[in-house]
Amino acid sequence: MMEDSDLDEIRAQRLAQLQSQYGSGPAGQPGNPNQQKVAEERKREVDDMKNSILSQVLDQSARARLNTLMLGKPEKGRMVENMILQMAQSGQLRSKLGEEELIGLLERVGSQKSTTVKFDRRRAALDSDDDDL
Repeated sequence: MMEDSDLDEIRAQRLAQLQSQYGSGPAGQPGNPNQQKVAEERKREVDDMKNSILSQVLDQSARARLNTLMLGKPEKGRMVENMILQMAQSGQLRSKLGEEELIGLLERVGSQKSTTVKFDRRRAALDSDDDDL
């Protein structure tokens, strides 16, 4: 049988191995400052690319409306932004979207609410106790 100190030593080695493999320190913080810088730079590049695509497919008034939406309702703004980016990348957009087209997209997104169906057994009189055979 292994002693507790041997087991603790194996655990510590395995923890160090996992931290070096996945690049995280205690509490999930990045352990290597270079990896953190690379991640920040990658995020900045993605944001720049996204902004470049949006500026190509949206006119100035539509871009201003999207920015206003991002301030008021960030989750809805991101959803519309991602929809526009997908449309641009798949070639669905032939010209720049104006404010009216953006409003149409916003209305389409707003109307896509989830529908729930509630079934009331008592009101429908579908009780298994009433089966007469």
